[in-house]
Amino acid sequence: MKSLLFQFILVPFVILNFVNNVNAGITTRFVREEWPSVDIPLDHEVFAVPKGYNAPQQVHITQGNYDGNAVIISWVTFDEPGSSKVQYGKSYKNYEFSAEGKMTNYTFYKYNSGYIHHVLVDGLEYDTKYYYKTGDGDSAREFWFQTPPMIGPDVPYKFGIIGDLGQTYNSLSTLEHYMESGAQSVLFVGDLSYADRYKYNDVGIRWDSWGRFVEKSTAYQPWIWSAGNHEIEYMPYMNEVTPFKSYLHRYPTPYLASKSSSPMWYAIRRASAHIIVLSSYSPFVKYTPQWKWLEEELNRVDRKKTPWLIVLVHVPIYNSNEAHFMEGESMRAVFEEWFIHHKVDVIFAGHVHAYERSYRISNIRYNVSSGERFPVPDESAPVYITVGDGGNQEGLAGKFRDPQPDYSAFREASYGHSTLEIMNRTHAVYHWNRNDDGKKVAIDSFVLNNQYWSSNVRERKLKRDYLNGMRMIAS
Repeated sequence: MKSLLFQFILVPFVILNFVNNVNAGITTRFVREEWPSVDIPLDHEVFAVPKGYNAPQQVHITQGNYDGNAVIISWVTFDEPGSSKVQYGKSYKNYEFSAEGKMTNYTFYKYNSGYIHHVLVDGLEYDTKYYYKTGDGDSAREFWFQTPPMIGPDVPYKFGIIGDLGQTYNSLSTLEHYMESGAQSVLFVGDLSYADRYKYNDVGIRWDSWGRFVEKSTAYQPWIWSAGNHEIEYMPYMNEVTPFKSYLHRYPTPYLASKSSSPMWYAIRRASAHIIVLSSYSPFVKYTPQWKWLEEELNRVDRKKTPWLIVLVHVPIYNSNEAHFMEGESMRAVFEEWFIHHKVDVIFAGHVHAYERSYRISNIRYNVSSGERFPVPDESAPVYITVGDGGNQEGLAGKFRDPQPDYSAFREASYGHSTLEIMNRTHAVYHWNRNDDGKKVAIDSFVLNNQYWSSNVRERKLKRDYLNGMRMIAS
């Protein structure tokens, strides 16, 4: 019955997918009067500080190990360090387990951060709801999260994809629409708070406000982090020259679990997906640590256990917007051939404040002395999707290159978010949802065919047809 229902749902998406795989890409002319691209005032309720002495705030969780049965729980206290302890259990207010973590803090110019706590909670059961409590006494706060199903090839799972969020009214619209989507975890493609748009102590203050702003989602489900250019915060005029200082103190990643040497790039497995996070702003050319790690990680991928291979990166590999045009070219030259060889399904990026989806194309035949000059259709290539449209204060990137390149399937300069719902090992359903005057509107949708299993099905069919033909000849 479930299979028949999926086939019924699949029909309109298959039609749309067929329509979108012709040679004419779509550039929508939709224009709306957006809310002002300015940050929400600090006294707004979305930034409210929890009541109580030393109450935990800015609570967020991320995956804590390679396979999903662990979380890292983080929060900030301001009055005093307090305890770095999480109590948790499988029923409300029945906290039968506890875990201890560590506390850190930092300075940025003359700003002193609060006491930042990170606690690894591991050994969890799969597909289980856990309740947890942070803080002490009357100021303690309680939340919950759901662990993913055990790793498996046909495990359904729904991801949200958000990038370049910021803390404007448009950001709030994106966040609230995402929370209505039913997605179970966020793949975040960089540029979190946009605190670097401020100066001096306001940088740290706007990191704190952003942590409170997103808490209503981040405290209840894992956000899988990647860093963008707005996390670099290289500000010599304030004598702040350590890249990613605020980000690395506040947002941990389980990089050691995937044998990475840096929290800036890492991998996780979740349900039926293998997710690789790359850093656009760390060295990635041949022989560098990130290059060597990616080479090894791609060889560790087991498509029989996790059929879906997803890559997150901040700077788009393919982008037809005037904003940041060709900034991803250096990474494309280094990694594109690997992406195709290992049958990556989809690559999500941010950076450009608009939405764009590509056809399956590649440019691996090009080199500086010979070869084809332009990207060409390639069924072995990933789909490239830019979702840098979360809502930040820099506004939309409304100027696309004209004419629309052949590799570009759909593009629109609007705020929104995406979801990717994995159905089984062969198909996933993708949506991009526009924030249309405060309402969520599904605009671009298609069925994504798994690169590994779809190609194997084709190969098995060809082999079967060939063997049947040989038997007919022999008889």
